[in-house]
Amino acid sequence: MKKIVLFLLVVIHLHSCQEEKEPEKSTVQKPNIIYILADDLGYAEIGAFGQEKIETPNIDALSKEGMIFTQHYSSAPVCAPARYMFLTGKHSGNSFIRGNDEWNDRGDVWDYKAMAKDSTLEGQRPVPKGTKTIANYLQEEGYKTALVGKWGLGAPHTHSVPNEMGFDFFYGFNCQRQAHTYYPLHLYKNKNRVHLANDTIAPSTPFPKGLDPKDPTSYKDYTLTEYAPDLMFEELTGFVAENIANPFFLYWATPVPHVALQAPKRWVDHYIEKFGPEEPYLSGNGNGYFSHQTPHAAYAAMVSYFDENVGKLVKQLKDEGIYDNTLIVFTSDNGPSYAGGADPIFFESAKPFDGEYGRGKGFVYEGGIRVPTFFTWPGKIKAETTSNHASAHYDMLATFADVLDFDKPIETDGVSFLPTLLGEQNQEKHEFMYWEFPEYGGQVAIRMGDWKVIRQHLKDEEKPTLELYNLVDDPTETNNIATEHPEILKRAAEIFDKEHTEPETQLFKIPFLEKGLLSD
Repeated sequence: MKKIVLFLLVVIHLHSCQEEKEPEKSTVQKPNIIYILADDLGYAEIGAFGQEKIETPNIDALSKEGMIFTQHYSSAPVCAPARYMFLTGKHSGNSFIRGNDEWNDRGDVWDYKAMAKDSTLEGQRPVPKGTKTIANYLQEEGYKTALVGKWGLGAPHTHSVPNEMGFDFFYGFNCQRQAHTYYPLHLYKNKNRVHLANDTIAPSTPFPKGLDPKDPTSYKDYTLTEYAPDLMFEELTGFVAENIANPFFLYWATPVPHVALQAPKRWVDHYIEKFGPEEPYLSGNGNGYFSHQTPHAAYAAMVSYFDENVGKLVKQLKDEGIYDNTLIVFTSDNGPSYAGGADPIFFESAKPFDGEYGRGKGFVYEGGIRVPTFFTWPGKIKAETTSNHASAHYDMLATFADVLDFDKPIETDGVSFLPTLLGEQNQEKHEFMYWEFPEYGGQVAIRMGDWKVIRQHLKDEEKPTLELYNLVDDPTETNNIATEHPEILKRAAEIFDKEHTEPETQLFKIPFLEKGLLSD
């Protein structure tokens, strides 16, 4: 009997030793990732980047908890291509989408009421089947994924909708034209329309004849019942609440502050008191979007409203105990708008760069593509730090892959800047950065170190330009020194020849460039 007991004790001891030797499974959860993409927010339209008129205390406070990037670029100077290149990690020499493509051959896609009746007129040209996005990769890593806001990369009833492109949940505008009003007839929840209690008022409806522009009641039709950003934010916070126990990727593609000028009255009133009387913006006669009696107050109100919601989201993350395990990216899709009552001169929206038409949104100068950007990740990214590392939206796929240590290959033109975020010294730098944009006359830009080559008017009737700037000596791109450095131009031409691929879509082709970057 004693022998049996001794044998059992030895077995139990050996078993316990084996248990002790087995490695414990990690209890560290993968970080949540929140990518906040503002729409047309200029480089200097938040306080952290120099804004003096618009109040953004919550965004500014968040920026202090992480690292500000002073040289982060959009992949393109307008909506759709910027979003596509962020999601796919491609620069515009290799991107399927290189400009806005409203898929016009379907019919009158700009008729708002027609779109309301016929959903097949909504959306943009679909991307190719099999296109893999950041969201697809993160799903494979066990993430729940959501897009709240504006899509703009496909159309209803096609394969090119968020739920078919890596997102478990979608709520917002499928179509970027529909997003030209903040009081739409409907939004989308996943693949289905959600009809709203708003009357029909089409974007760019002219200011009614016979009404007094100084009478506030003349603008009543532009403020309806259900404000889309409110509805989107409610869905956004709901997604976060439902995914506290597992890692999630939230792409908050807010349409704010893209015009039309429509903002909560309490915020507009705040800025009316702050700015005082101003001239109304009246739609019609070449002016698009919607009229507003106090356009400066309305624009500032939109940004401060957005800031308020950023603060609410951060508080939710902290209240739920998941803030410390969340990587937050804050950025914008391109530079500031000049249209619809937006006033980049009054707000100095791209300071120190020029944000006016010809230099801001729609153009490959710094004012059009350099965007306000910062990253927070408690315990990983040191607070109150700044980096001048040159980077772009199309670097995000490589960076997220580095954060999660993907064990699979990724196809990207980007470079991970995780070492910079972590304060390490082994940061790989871009040999070049590349922009090819077929709109606004046809444009190309290539940045090599501190040098930047720009070509304008490659599709219109004006003579093509050839410009070269040193961004250290001349950050505002005012002194063209192309004739002084033929060796830099030659290097840019070599990069172009290697990186440019012919677009699949006719609309994005720039025939002038098929001969080479420096063709006459």
